[in-house]
Amino acid sequence: MPSFDELRQILGRIDGRSYNAYHEIRGAFTLRSFTLFVDHVQGDPYAAPSKLRLRIDQDFAELPEELYDNPVRCLAFEDFLTRRVHRAICRDERSRAERRGSGKSGLVLVDVGGQEVLKRTATVLTPAWVEVRLEVGLPANGRRILGREAEQLLCNQLLAIAETSLVRPPVDEARHFVNCIENQEAIRNRLPSLGLIAFVGDGSRLPRESGASDQPLAGESAVAFEAPESLRVKIDLLHPIEIGGSVCRSIEGLGVGKGVTLIVGGGYHGKSTLLDAIERAVYPHIPGDGREWVISDRGLVKIRAEDGRRVEAVDIDAFIRNLPQGRSTTAFQSDDASGSTSQAASLVEALEAGASGLLLDEDTSATNFMVRDARMQALIQKEHEPITPFVERVRELHEALSVSTVLVMGGCGDYFDTADTVIALRDFLPLDVTEEARAIAANTSSSRQKEAVNPLGEIARRIPVRGSIDASRGRRQVSIRASSLDRIQFGRSEIDLRGVEQLVDRSQTRAIAAAIHFAAACFIDGDRTLCDVLDELDELFDNRGLDELDPFYRAGRHPGNYARPRRFEIAAAINRLRSLRMRQCEKRDS
Repeated sequence: MPSFDELRQILGRIDGRSYNAYHEIRGAFTLRSFTLFVDHVQGDPYAAPSKLRLRIDQDFAELPEELYDNPVRCLAFEDFLTRRVHRAICRDERSRAERRGSGKSGLVLVDVGGQEVLKRTATVLTPAWVEVRLEVGLPANGRRILGREAEQLLCNQLLAIAETSLVRPPVDEARHFVNCIENQEAIRNRLPSLGLIAFVGDGSRLPRESGASDQPLAGESAVAFEAPESLRVKIDLLHPIEIGGSVCRSIEGLGVGKGVTLIVGGGYHGKSTLLDAIERAVYPHIPGDGREWVISDRGLVKIRAEDGRRVEAVDIDAFIRNLPQGRSTTAFQSDDASGSTSQAASLVEALEAGASGLLLDEDTSATNFMVRDARMQALIQKEHEPITPFVERVRELHEALSVSTVLVMGGCGDYFDTADTVIALRDFLPLDVTEEARAIAANTSSSRQKEAVNPLGEIARRIPVRGSIDASRGRRQVSIRASSLDRIQFGRSEIDLRGVEQLVDRSQTRAIAAAIHFAAACFIDGDRTLCDVLDELDELFDNRGLDELDPFYRAGRHPGNYARPRRFEIAAAINRLRSLRMRQCEKRDS
């Protein structure tokens, strides 16, 4: 394998030449325990940066095996190391004041996460080596190679970044990070046996810095969470933690039970903040985030109304039927769904994908989907109203399908009759007002009439039609791009994910785009249901990781910047693809 000295010679030889000459450095170069892989060279200094991998032998890195000896600890330690690489890059950028050259010259990027800890392709740990995958802008003046700057960048700067961040990291800090993530995942695994779908630890600081930032809110305005005694649970930890100066082997907090939970209260008292924390807690959070002890069942899915979204062959008959002009609701299709039909479709699609619980906020829901009060029932009789509101189905979802619901509701007391637990937020602190709500429901009739005329029934499974998912565009066989966190360009179509609120990282969106193309090529055959396809993708991610998602990936090459998405967000993206065609399976006899 060529050495770094040979890399220096190449860079000296091509100094001042056309940018295309950078292709001569593709390959692998070694220096002691370091190996630099140049997998992809950008076409010009203004194009997407080049893709490089830097590998260090474990004999030199000396990373303790106990920090990555199971999948959860490995996930956490890889994330910890990626964040260290990112900090080292930022320090180096500050020390160099500014990059020299055209376009992206001198740019160094690693795919680091936010407050959540996700499985990524950015850093890979094995017993033999640790590898970080980088994007690097190769230096140029105009479109002429700056060979000396490239030598400084590749042979000195990158090695210094790697050695600073990946070689013998602070063990106590790393262990604290890894143990925190493993504690969260252990609690998550225990939730079903405790009869819970979520847990919010005492002392958690739920508010965020702003609507545009997921950083925790600092200062006295961030009220520490404290569970009411009647809903407080105590959960043992795998690893002891320090709370208030004492070492604790268990943690206490609010247990959100299975069934139907209402979160009520006045405006600006923290209802939606609590729901937001629960919906994002399907992922572990970094220590110090304030939400690291908010832990949710992996199968919770946020549902909202999305005017204008595409819906394809979804059975929404349990919620909407008898549309004008005899339009089918057992295989509902729309290129421009209304608020109520879009919310009904999203709910059914989540159940089809295997959701264990639903999260809803009245602020982002269609009012007529949620409830019809007695006065409206008197004015518009049921035979003229296609919608069976959610209030009629929420208990049935739990009792018939074992699907729980957490619902923020500040304007309608009709849900008191359905709830197992009612939590009121007052000055950002939770109170158990279940008994009070039940007394009100018993003593104050809502006068509304029951409107559900048919049982909920089996959720229809659908089969994607082969050929309806096409990533080609013009002469390009594969044209896919995550243009932002919530938009995917997929072939000739754009997938709008603004209503999919549990996406937290653009690298997840990249992975979703690639996963749809991968599934279309490998799993969608006209016989597998959508749920089968999602199972196949989960098995791929579990057993072989995310590397193979890159449509142009070759073994042992930089796979691109991916973070693992949940099956529910993949399903949501597939369902919003406007070219998608589905056919329903026949329902089993009940």
